[in-house]
Amino acid sequence: MNIANEMTYLATDEQRQTIAYVRAKDLQGRVTEYFAKDSPLTKDQIAKAEKRRMDCIDCHNRPTHIYTPPDTSVDRSFAAHRLDINLPFLKQQSIAALTGQYATTDAAMQGIAKTIESFYETKYPDVSKSKQPEIRSAIEELQRIYKLTFFPEMKLDWKTHPNNIGHFYFPGCFRCHDGNHVSPEGKVIPKGCDTCHTVLGQQENDVNITSTPGLTFKHPVDLGDMTAVNCADCHTGGVSP
Repeated sequence: MNIANEMTYLATDEQRQTIAYVRAKDLQGRVTEYFAKDSPLTKDQIAKAEKRRMDCIDCHNRPTHIYTPPDTSVDRSFAAHRLDINLPFLKQQSIAALTGQYATTDAAMQGIAKTIESFYETKYPDVSKSKQPEIRSAIEELQRIYKLTFFPEMKLDWKTHPNNIGHFYFPGCFRCHDGNHVSPEGKVIPKGCDTCHTVLGQQENDVNITSTPGLTFKHPVDLGDMTAVNCADCHTGGVSP
């Protein structure tokens, strides 16, 4: 949290998702300027451009009108027992149904029903016959979710309203804390998890994967040479990449 420093920045897009320049002024009046390495702007262009003084809503930009990502909505429905965990591959198919391309809400209602029904009829015909009430209930729940988070007639959905708190589904913190903003002296705005977080413990499938507070965050899946990517590159809220 940059509550002690005076922060000014330059965004190159209307939603302030791409930050080309950051200026930090500490309590002693010392100024450090950071420039995005991949920005096409020259230093002269940056100097002449209008800057924004960072305030609360630069991160806390979604206090209401929360549009929940599809995978989170589906997880919550499972937790509330509105979706049957015994239906095979229901989460996968639910997200596929919710993220389909639909021109209207009516088309979405029909498309969601068709996606779920066709999957079980084709892949699990026995389940399709024996679990009709559960399948019908799942369709109704997914249609309910869709109506809360997708508005095709208005060309609006959860993706059109970035949430800058955190960095899971949108760049958020990584707009600046990406390891890509460097001062002329070589100082880098850090990207490491421990810049903002102290990991007190982690669990995966009820098994502790860290045991000592303050350890480095360990991703549940071995990312190999993908450790440099941001969370939102994979966590799209919809179908996995």
